[in-house]
Amino acid sequence: MRVALHTRVRADRIEEYERAHREVPAELTAAIRAAGTRSWTIWRSGTDLFHLLDCEDYARLLAELEQLPVNVAWQARMAGLLDVVHDYSAGGAGAGLPVVWEL
Repeated sequence: MRVALHTRVRADRIEEYERAHREVPAELTAAIRAAGTRSWTIWRSGTDLFHLLDCEDYARLLAELEQLPVNVAWQARMAGLLDVVHDYSAGGAGAGLPVVWEL
């Protein structure tokens, strides 16, 4: 399944956010893949971040990562860099962006 997400980086933290993503912990990327994610791409336009994930089951991915210590540490790091963070709630923004049109 494909899932699109929107987050927003703080304007004064763009460089730090991009630097952090050049050094994502190998343990975290391995856990993301083990949870069924085939790809995860993030684009930035100004402070807006657009994520596109291709995964087996997004709810499973969130459940497997939510309490994982390396992810908890990563999310805490990201929380200091973002104005709009990734939402792990089942009914909130964690459900992804709604599809408006597809070709």
